[in-house]
Amino acid sequence: MQNAEASLFEELDTALRRGSPERRVIILRRVTDLFLYDANRLNEEHVSVFDQVLGHLIRKIETRALVEISSRLAPIGNAPIDVTHQLAGHQEIAVAGPVLSISSRLATDHLVEIARTRSQAHLFAISERSQIAPAITDVLLDRGNRAVIHNVAVNSGARLSDRGFATLLKASETDDSLAEKTGLRLDLPSPVLKDLLLRATDAVRSRLFSRTPSELQEEVRRALQMAASEVIWETRTPRDFVSAKRFVELLKERGELNEAVLKKFAQGRKYEETTAALASLSSAPIEIIKPLMESPRNDGLLIPSKAAGCSWETLRAILECKTSPGATNKHIDKLEADFARLSRSNAQRLLRFWQIRQMGPASR
Repeated sequence: MQNAEASLFEELDTALRRGSPERRVIILRRVTDLFLYDANRLNEEHVSVFDQVLGHLIRKIETRALVEISSRLAPIGNAPIDVTHQLAGHQEIAVAGPVLSISSRLATDHLVEIARTRSQAHLFAISERSQIAPAITDVLLDRGNRAVIHNVAVNSGARLSDRGFATLLKASETDDSLAEKTGLRLDLPSPVLKDLLLRATDAVRSRLFSRTPSELQEEVRRALQMAASEVIWETRTPRDFVSAKRFVELLKERGELNEAVLKKFAQGRKYEETTAALASLSSAPIEIIKPLMESPRNDGLLIPSKAAGCSWETLRAILECKTSPGATNKHIDKLEADFARLSRSNAQRLLRFWQIRQMGPASR
């Protein structure tokens, strides 16, 4: 293999100095083949060598060949970083598209820069990624055309900031289709859903309700009623989880944090402390638990509650803590049955999967 590599790099040197464009394409493919053959065994130092070689080649290669190389390198987890960046920033979307859509070698800041400076086609390719960080979705929603915004709205792996949800909400005022797609997002905070339903047309409200699973329709119906009467139970001031997290961490350090404490928080409607305690007991980041507490859906909380080893009585207290006083849930029996069927090991696996999806590669 070493002799073959030496021979190839001699050919490369010759091709770079005086080879024809056709010869350079042949060498580019051979170097790419060599990299892909050993990719899973190469460390970053070795990858950097290919990065330099391929980087020299692609600067003098026609677009058609770059499209091929981009498609081949895009799914590779340790693809040469500089080359991937060059391909991602290429003016031709046929070249940039594959790596923008799936490459895990593109960091958030690099994707943000491309989203700020490149075409709508580039933005659309980024909106196709399986996981998108809030810093990126902010730019996509600010700069993107209708196709980009709709793609972000239906992408369950696109995480939105408060600003992002506000942008979607504003755009939904004049776009019924977007309002439906936004309303069906599982991570939609309850206040945003209420605001969306309040502003939506009767037709959109009806379609949202018809597309909601039967076991969740009562919750949506309740949200519709609250929206119609403009009853906003939650405080308008931002919730402060900092002190709650600090208090829960102190309890944990003292060995005093347990299910009984969590249940007491929930029964006392201490929302922030309940959220922080559930996160700690289920070994999940609070960023995972907060959207579940804010969601009009209740089934998401079954996972961390079971992972934490909670009883149904504790989960029921948590569910009551997250809803307005006096609210009822006609599907409470089904939730209890689903909770009983869910094993703790499966819940822990699902929770780990959610965390992996959230953290992901650097681009997430």
